[in-house]
Amino acid sequence: MTQRVADPALLKVSGLQTHFFTREGIIKAVDGVDLTVGRGEVLGLVGESGCGKSVTALSILRLVPSPPGKVVGGRIEFMGQNLLELGAKQMRKVRGDQIAMIFQDPLTALNPVLTVGFQIAEVFRFHRGLDRVKRLMAAIKMLRSTEVPSAEERVKQYPHQMSGGIRQRVMIAMGLACEPTLLIADEPTTALDVTVQAQVLKLIKKLCRERQTAVILITHDMGVIANMCQRVAVMYAGRVVEQADVFTLFRTPAHPYTNGLLRSLPKVDRKEKRLCSIEGQPPQLSRLPAGCAFAPRCGRRAECCCRDVPPLTPVAAGHQVRCHFPILGTADDRLPTPC
Repeated sequence: MTQRVADPALLKVSGLQTHFFTREGIIKAVDGVDLTVGRGEVLGLVGESGCGKSVTALSILRLVPSPPGKVVGGRIEFMGQNLLELGAKQMRKVRGDQIAMIFQDPLTALNPVLTVGFQIAEVFRFHRGLDRVKRLMAAIKMLRSTEVPSAEERVKQYPHQMSGGIRQRVMIAMGLACEPTLLIADEPTTALDVTVQAQVLKLIKKLCRERQTAVILITHDMGVIANMCQRVAVMYAGRVVEQADVFTLFRTPAHPYTNGLLRSLPKVDRKEKRLCSIEGQPPQLSRLPAGCAFAPRCGRRAECCCRDVPPLTPVAAGHQVRCHFPILGTADDRLPTPC
């Protein structure tokens, strides 16, 4: 992929905090996230399950269920406007029109009692005010653009009558219907076979490039990140622990957690018989440890790691890391002891 320089920030998330207030205590699902997305840029958001990726996306769209969830701090500036200051009616106009989202499981995201054509057409009715015939024709056109075969017949079908790959294409058609400026794709290839995954990712890349749509791609698949993204933000326990362009992140990861994720990937030229893994488990978000959340699993930890939360600081141009002792030096120095 050709490296490109992002335009001035389309989306700027600063100090975002989203907490869930439960009987077990306050769950800090998102705890001070800072992100920027440029126009036409593809930003990858990666990390283990439960690290706060999806909640960050839902917070941007203000779709966090309340109660028990609530955005308790930070700013979400989209095209210079703080989305947290908009009223409910204003925010509904933003969703689907300027910012759209492809949800993780299309079978549960789509309404099972309405045809897919009706659901896509609703986007055009609400945001464009088209009449019944025009919005149905627009829905068929969108299905054709997402390479759904027999689009004229598919608009009459219900979600359960379609395969997983076709349902995901319907979700993409719905998300891109009004040509949004920003598309959030939350693990769009989950539960799809490898061939269909490749087709869906290729389709998202093609359509977004044609429309100059910026994308936040949420995944835990580093292979998808390498193929799709220009920049990457790595999340752990509700915080961004490293940000860099995709080439820098894969060649010179500075955070021990990022390094562990990359070391766990299978490689053709690797001589070890077993893959490396990161010892331990992520912390419970309702009982986060003092200091760095990754410290209990980190082989580089010192006393200050268990006491002080490290700030997100630059280690090179465009490369930030949240670590007291980032991994620096030559390529050999970055690799941990073989498993």
